[in-house]
Amino acid sequence: MATTAPPPLDLCTVLTESKRIINAHSRHFLALSVFFLLPLSFSLTVYPTLQNLLASSSTPNSKISLSTSILLDQDPSNFVTVKILVLSLLFSLFIFVFALLAVGSITYSVLHGFYGRPVKLVASIRSALISFFPLLVTTILAQIIVLAIFLVSGFFLFLVIMGIQLAGFQVEFFSPYFTGFCVVVSIVLILILVYLQLNWYLVGVLVAVESSWGLEPLKRSSFLIKGMRGVALALLLFFGFLVGILLFISSFSGITLGIGTNDGWKSCAFVVQIVVTSTLLMLLLLYHVATNTVLYMYCKAVHGELAWEIAEEFAREYISLPFDEGKVPHLVSVAYT
Repeated sequence: MATTAPPPLDLCTVLTESKRIINAHSRHFLALSVFFLLPLSFSLTVYPTLQNLLASSSTPNSKISLSTSILLDQDPSNFVTVKILVLSLLFSLFIFVFALLAVGSITYSVLHGFYGRPVKLVASIRSALISFFPLLVTTILAQIIVLAIFLVSGFFLFLVIMGIQLAGFQVEFFSPYFTGFCVVVSIVLILILVYLQLNWYLVGVLVAVESSWGLEPLKRSSFLIKGMRGVALALLLFFGFLVGILLFISSFSGITLGIGTNDGWKSCAFVVQIVVTSTLLMLLLLYHVATNTVLYMYCKAVHGELAWEIAEEFAREYISLPFDEGKVPHLVSVAYT
């Protein structure tokens, strides 16, 4: 059988493979997107408007806010701030829960689609529920590590300032030298966080697929991503840029229509904008999770792990992955070393 050279491992390759898998099981992924991603994308889209409407409607002249603030013996503006804070916390919790469920279910489905296995909605939802708490624990642990890095950076800056003062010099916080030093520290901190983000790029997939949690998926992701950090960075910038544009549009619409006009959010243009933005954001999030899973498979292939798994499951060199758009089998050649 004649073979062709494998395509280069780049952004386009990962996106193409993800598109083929999604198109082969379009109804399945549409159902998962409606269950888990649509509530997430809709919430992200309408949240700026809800926040602005809450701030504009809860003025000191509002009877409800005024009476409540009198009973609580507080300033009405403080009551508005508390309501916005509660809304923000509930919104963050809602987004966090649905994001973890989406990662668990879509990753499971993409993996099975990659191997050519049948994908079932019930099994995908069960996978989301099983991997939810491991994903939760691992995500919290990663955030603790990031927080520790911030604390160490702040403590280092504090030690530098104290050292300069103990040496007999006076620190001028608004001087160009101190500002430049803070900029350098900030740049170094950002580079460290980006490096960690790239090393941990496959953590969600690893937790959902390999049933690991805690520090183990963080270490394994750092191992698998070696040699593929460029692709991971390209995916991070690609989806980050597009999602950022959609969120900016939502925030801009929330500011222009949520403040100054009580009926602005009821306009037809605003409703159409919410629907279109939510749909596009849902598709972007779907492809983002799918590309992470495909990248995970490529990373395993680079490290020689994929060939062994395929040999165990299919016991032959060539497997047919039925995710081409035109019903043509997509052949993957596995070279044994």
